[in-house]
Amino acid sequence: MPAKPEKEHSQPHLDELNKAFSSGAFIQLRRLLNNLPATEVAHLIESSPSKTRSIMWKLVDLENEGEILHYLSDDIQSQFLRQMDPEEVVAITEGLEADDIADILQQLPDRVIREVLQSMGLQDRLRVEKVLSFAEDTAGGLMNTDTITVRPKTTLDVVLRYLRRHDELPEIIENIFVVNRQDEFVGVLPLRRVLVSDPSTTVREIMNTEVEAIPANMHDSDVANLFEIHDWVSAPVIDDSGKLLGRITIDDVVDVIREDADHSLMSMAGLDEDEDTFGPVLQTASRRALWLGINLITAFIASAVIYMFEGALDKVVALAILMPIVASMGGVAGTQTLTVVIRGMALGHVGRHNSRWLINKELMVGILNGLCWSVVVAIAAALWFDDRLIGYIIAGAMVINLITASLAGATIPIVLKSLDIDPALAGSVALTTVTDVIGFMSFLGLATWFYL
Repeated sequence: MPAKPEKEHSQPHLDELNKAFSSGAFIQLRRLLNNLPATEVAHLIESSPSKTRSIMWKLVDLENEGEILHYLSDDIQSQFLRQMDPEEVVAITEGLEADDIADILQQLPDRVIREVLQSMGLQDRLRVEKVLSFAEDTAGGLMNTDTITVRPKTTLDVVLRYLRRHDELPEIIENIFVVNRQDEFVGVLPLRRVLVSDPSTTVREIMNTEVEAIPANMHDSDVANLFEIHDWVSAPVIDDSGKLLGRITIDDVVDVIREDADHSLMSMAGLDEDEDTFGPVLQTASRRALWLGINLITAFIASAVIYMFEGALDKVVALAILMPIVASMGGVAGTQTLTVVIRGMALGHVGRHNSRWLINKELMVGILNGLCWSVVVAIAAALWFDDRLIGYIIAGAMVINLITASLAGATIPIVLKSLDIDPALAGSVALTTVTDVIGFMSFLGLATWFYL
């Protein structure tokens, strides 16, 4: 998904749009929508309720629809695409790059995709089919097939004449890819060197053969890590036999980084990264219901633990008042560790070679924080209820829960990853259950031991 404009850039236009809707000035609204950059129009559509979106989309000129469409989230894309027949889809995607067309087509049913592909010209169809043959979250699904290639024996004079034959060059091009007769990737020819070198020089003499090509099946998050490490602007994509398939550019990688960030943030609440802020009520409610149900189960588990110590709660009312403190402190400590570990895993920093060291480090952090804050809470509780024993009890429970929370926050993401489960999605629920259960059990268990 292409990057969105910053919200402050579109806010004045959003205000203008709302005024036009309120006054019924649809001619002014049409002029506004068709004179703004596609990214801003997409942002305006996504910032509007569903009924308003439909009206706005009808006011967009046909020649602008394709460019705007591929900047929209998957949900809104699907909403508009469902209203089009295959010929319309072909018309609005004309002129878009193959990877952008593939992104749009993936929102359609397989039957419609086949119809759209059959309606395309042969060359465009082959390019799009090549991208569609790879999973969306791989380098092959991310790549653009629009490349310029040369052979090693070619002179720079011939290369320059070849480039001048093009009406325009692909966007974000800093290198020309060098391939052999079997179309296998050999290296890159930097354009800056072409411009300053002797025209009689061959490509072989100045090309760079140390550039790392990206396998087509590499996951897009790994691709983003490579771009970050090497400061690439573009990179070649090859198949298993080393043949050049296409290229990935930095704008595609920025989209991946934004999507991964959205995914990590939204998954903490059990939501999809494409969650529509202004989506229909029923759709939003149904999507959130499942995660609420899962959390309800964990809440019943914690309540069952509390019920086990009903006798202690009946006799010592202070326990009910202080009980949330232990669980809350454990939850915060665990979430801190969980967030750090998940981020480290996303960046490729955490693996088998250093996970044990990381767990030991978080364990020591939990012990230090547990000892520190247990003293503070113990003093506060003893003074509040004029009972030194309850201070000792909550201090012990605090130490136990903070140590447990640190260990759980460090180990849960690693275990989930090994089970091929998304840690960002399931980690927070598992952590909350652990910290609540251990917190209540340690506090009420100690209280039962000493008071009853």
